[in-house]
Amino acid sequence: MPERDVTVGQLLLTEYQTVKDEQKTRIGFRDNLLYVTLTVVAAVIAAAAQAKQTAMLLALPPVCVVLGWTYLVNDQKISAIGAYVRSELGPRLAVLTQAEGGEVFRWETAHRGDARRVSRKVTQCVVDLLAFCVVPLSALVVYWVGGDLSAGLVVVSVLEGVAVVGLGVCVVQYAVPFGVGAGPGE
Repeated sequence: MPERDVTVGQLLLTEYQTVKDEQKTRIGFRDNLLYVTLTVVAAVIAAAAQAKQTAMLLALPPVCVVLGWTYLVNDQKISAIGAYVRSELGPRLAVLTQAEGGEVFRWETAHRGDARRVSRKVTQCVVDLLAFCVVPLSALVVYWVGGDLSAGLVVVSVLEGVAVVGLGVCVVQYAVPFGVGAGPGE
């Protein structure tokens, strides 16, 4: 079998394809986390209502925090891949190919100039907060006002509340400033 020379350009294109494949996989996984969260929320609420046990709602905060954190981490990696392509791979390939205007992979920057980008990011932040923070905090409130409290579960529920609020802070910090490229749905 004859040896083939591999060029730097070919390596960069292969790296591009590899990171874009990872990005695509992470996008699918991230988006499915919202569906999983909605399914778990519906199941726990239905089970708690059927059993008339508000304490069962205490399952929602840890599940939402784990799923929300996983969502956030995947979204950050998706954004990091886009930034890497824009700031590293694209410019290196543009130099090698002597691309007109020094640009390659124009979609990586073109979609970021959309006039509705900020409103989409604000909306996504609100959706993330609703799914991963407001729902479990609401479950805690229902438990707290539901009457049948035990000291141990109250302590657990307060710790869960702190964890949910902490996740909410991370979601907002990640989303702001909306226009800089470090936010949900990148």
